[in-house]
Amino acid sequence: MKKIFILSSMLFLTVCTKSFASSEYEVDDVAIEATLNKGVEVASIQLNETATPSSANLLTGTSNGLPTATLAGGKDPAVAFVLSWLLGALGVHRFYMGTATLTGVGYILTLGGCGIVATVDWVVLLIALINKEGISKYEDNPKFFMWSGK
Repeated sequence: MKKIFILSSMLFLTVCTKSFASSEYEVDDVAIEATLNKGVEVASIQLNETATPSSANLLTGTSNGLPTATLAGGKDPAVAFVLSWLLGALGVHRFYMGTATLTGVGYILTLGGCGIVATVDWVVLLIALINKEGISKYEDNPKFFMWSGK
């Protein structure tokens, strides 16, 4: 019985590979070159002395006379909280806060500690957001449990 199954499987594979191998594909080099030649080369914008004030404002992030706020910690707690809320089990908030790659991979493989660690992270970020204390103590933390300290 095994021999019949093996022989029929080999026959099936032989017929399938022959039918796929018989179809030919042609590459039209002229059409490919024409498509590539139609493309537009994009260069990066360099900020120099000849830049207009509006383009300088766009590149540096300053607005036209309007005040801008920056956080001392570097990362926005609201963004980390929303990422934790939406994609907490995948650890996207941890990648945003600069965690080590292997910690993030462990977070993904365990789905945020079966959701428990992700929920605790969410609560910790919520408390940090409400108290306006910032999340600098949680940034660049290589540990799996971000609240356990660096």
